[in-house]
Amino acid sequence: MLKLLITRRLPDPVLDAARARFDVTLRDDTTPMDAAACAAALRDFDLVLPTLGDAFRAPAFAEVPAPRARLLANFGVGYNHIDVKAARAAGVEVTNTPGAVTDATADIALLLMLMTARRAGEGERMVRAGRWAGWHPTQLLGLHMSGKRLGVIGLGRIGKAIAWRCHYGFGMEVVFHNRSAVADPGLPARQVDLAEAMGADIVAVAVPGGAATHHLIDAGALAAMQPHGILVNISRGDVVDEAALIAALQAGRIGGAGLDVYEFEPAVPQALREMENVTLLPHLGTAALEVRSSMGMMAVDNLIAFAEGRPLPNRV
Repeated sequence: MLKLLITRRLPDPVLDAARARFDVTLRDDTTPMDAAACAAALRDFDLVLPTLGDAFRAPAFAEVPAPRARLLANFGVGYNHIDVKAARAAGVEVTNTPGAVTDATADIALLLMLMTARRAGEGERMVRAGRWAGWHPTQLLGLHMSGKRLGVIGLGRIGKAIAWRCHYGFGMEVVFHNRSAVADPGLPARQVDLAEAMGADIVAVAVPGGAATHHLIDAGALAAMQPHGILVNISRGDVVDEAALIAALQAGRIGGAGLDVYEFEPAVPQALREMENVTLLPHLGTAALEVRSSMGMMAVDNLIAFAEGRPLPNRV
């Protein structure tokens, strides 16, 4: 029976399915694995089911140039913590879990938009602190989302799902920036350059992580935003230059931000935590039991396909 390392606890049905087919070792730790732990995993296991932050990058493969492990079945659609080129050079395949995360992540983007635009976090903090003195006509006036313009940065599966919700649910005009031409956005939408997309009333960042998108949203991109504009990031934290975002917020150059991911996660700068016009979530993008279960079962399907010598369903 092939030896499988699961690097973080997953929903019980996923663990049961994995244990039915493999000799499973479950790493009972909620923190990401460092390069040394990843190198040990490559050396000691046939298969690995890693997830966000596990450092399967070049140093781990350099330490174990001829790994025992033959597959990294990533739990999650994003795999910027895995050096796919180094993995393939070492004879290790990589898979991910696309599709299962799309709707849940798009829902979180909408949650961040609404919470930030309508100042919901600020209002809840007021109520919990016992500072609410009652309704009055000019209290906590926010941005009305309906009919506004949405700028989507990255019109992949998740970007399209966000755009669909905003256009058909809130009557928003949609513009988008994408590194390649999109022939069919799936809804009325216009492809524009980055600056024009950043100039929308609400901007949703939905690009993949990795070197190509590191600090895509930098000081220059933020400078194209409107003073009332809201930036929402559900992609990867380092897509946004966090220092530049903080500077723009502190100077009042943009209206607010809604963040589910952070550049140096789990560290969240105190400057962001102190701002009332910023909504901060603890990476909740796919945090629904059925979604995480579906992701896990997709990863297990990739593992089983590999074990049976079949084509990998979700090879990256």
